[in-house]
Amino acid sequence: QVQLVESGGGLVQAGGSLRLSCAASGSISTINHMAWYRQAPGKQRDLVARITSTGNSNYADSVKGRFTIARDNTKNTVYLQMNSLKPEDTAVYYCNANIYTRSRYNADYWGQGTQVTVSS
Repeated sequence: QVQLVESGGGLVQAGGSLRLSCAASGSISTINHMAWYRQAPGKQRDLVARITSTGNSNYADSVKGRFTIARDNTKNTVYLQMNSLKPEDTAVYYCNANIYTRSRYNADYWGQGTQVTVSS
């Protein structure tokens, strides 16, 4: 019913930048919060950044000052601008959104994940 499609991952050198995008589509009525998570091999999936429906955002301490989350409600899209990347940022990044469908069904949806690799 609802799909989240991510793009923008890739390989970058330390100190470089990447911009991730996640577009939601389907039978959508309202998108509440949107967020980015990441998971490195052998590690748990951790919250990176979160943005509410009104544009208020918060960040993990490890990325604060380097990453910026934004959303375009007219396009049902959330972005993650990543600057000053470090090797420790290497992970699969997942988009997450809490969505009400047109039939009033509410659930959290996940993207397929996009790989971000930062070399030393």
